[in-house]
Amino acid sequence: MTDPTDPRNLRIGTRGSPLALAQAHATRDLIEAAHGAPTPLGPTAVVEIKTTGDLVLDRPLADIGGKGLFSKEIDRALLDNRIDLAVHSMKDLETWMPDGIVIAAVLEREDPRDAFISERYGTLADLPSGAVVGTASVRRQAQLLHRRPDLKCVTFRGNVQTRLAKLAEGRADATLLACAGLNRLGRSEVIASALEPEDMLPAVAQGAVAITCRAGDDRVLDLLAAINHAPTLARVTAERAMLEALDGSCRTPIGGLAELSGDGSEMTLTGLVARGDGSALHRATRRGGAADARRLGRDLGEELKTLAGPGFLDDPGPSERGA
Repeated sequence: MTDPTDPRNLRIGTRGSPLALAQAHATRDLIEAAHGAPTPLGPTAVVEIKTTGDLVLDRPLADIGGKGLFSKEIDRALLDNRIDLAVHSMKDLETWMPDGIVIAAVLEREDPRDAFISERYGTLADLPSGAVVGTASVRRQAQLLHRRPDLKCVTFRGNVQTRLAKLAEGRADATLLACAGLNRLGRSEVIASALEPEDMLPAVAQGAVAITCRAGDDRVLDLLAAINHAPTLARVTAERAMLEALDGSCRTPIGGLAELSGDGSEMTLTGLVARGDGSALHRATRRGGAADARRLGRDLGEELKTLAGPGFLDDPGPSERGA
């Protein structure tokens, strides 16, 4: 077995959840397919790293510091030279990367849609008034309650298996998870229906896997260039530029999805901001050249800020105040 602590190996850092490990192993396989095994930088070794986001499961993520809690320990391992690269669900990355760390590659995007999962109902529309939906996402909650204010949302945190177990125990009538994660885990059979972006706009970069490394580490940067998926990179670049322009608090429900034309030259970017209780939601779409992805994202973010008005992004609504 390859020693994950040996600096002569190519050490791939990841969270220890089944989904995170599946993504890390897929990344390892792509690197080895592109460069051979062992790689020019040595044999590959997957290094599991516990993160605060994995350890604290009894509170909403926004209450304990936001999605950066899934990456800060991994970032520290990179900066301390305990790993050479790290694999993340890209939607878990913070809007601004820490000093000294860069996104080196993005893998081809999986299905970005949200999955509706229930043991009794086939679609969101089938849920009766008063039904309980388990979710840890303020984005999902806001869009659900905007469409169906008659529903009740309760906090579901934990990995995919934990959330499915909570649903099976009857703690909720339904839950929502990312189709991408379920597909990567080989659990697509639990999807009752996929929610189209018109009904539930995904999280920024949902379905994409990002690989980070130390800034200036040219050997690793060159190695990862071979597995970067350019169309996915263009899409998530636009989405993250929109998020950067919005600069909402970690409690602000924000969704975004960029899609490319058939030849990949044109891009359509849709974004939204909402209040956590679903009482207000602003949505807009922009189109432009894929080569101008960053500008397109920034322009849409500024448009959404104007639509929402002063103070909206810092005030998530009654359901989140005082949480």
